[in-house]
Amino acid sequence: MRIAVLASGSGTILDAMVRAGVPVELVVVDRPCRATEVAADHGLACEVVERTDFGAGFDRDAYSERMVEVLQAADTELVVMAGFGTILSGPVFAAYEGRILNTHPALLPSFKGWHAVQAAIDYGVKVTGCTVHVATEAVDDGPILAQEAVEVLCDDTAESLHERIKVVERRLYVATIKSILERGSVT
Repeated sequence: MRIAVLASGSGTILDAMVRAGVPVELVVVDRPCRATEVAADHGLACEVVERTDFGAGFDRDAYSERMVEVLQAADTELVVMAGFGTILSGPVFAAYEGRILNTHPALLPSFKGWHAVQAAIDYGVKVTGCTVHVATEAVDDGPILAQEAVEVLCDDTAESLHERIKVVERRLYVATIKSILERGSVT
């Protein structure tokens, strides 16, 4: 199964995947970021589908169509989002229905959205965690593939809690992807 990883940040999830033997064929980033250096360090092909507009006029469908072109040119079969900061739209989900994975720093369906860790702290939960799910056009939705709880400590900040969630996330995401590869399908 040919895997493309979409990233926007530091590339720590990408690094964990490659170090664990996940066969990544392509890395796609939406902005200059450290993930491109991680890809280069591992000898992986990397494409930039740069998002230059962060305003209300951003054409999400046109951007998503460009993403599909890049993914299809690489014969991608499984799309793995790893801290990808751009919300994609219909064209990507039509082309890769049921074959896009995402990870989220909360136990979905609770605390959807970009600030999930802070939301968990603000709500006062004692446990949050990490979810690996099939991404759909609805943000932080779709079938849940794996979850693991992380205790919220009384002195946690969003940063300290998120760091502990990331440790779980790297392990859980890699294990989930490897399971998919062994089965030969997401479901």
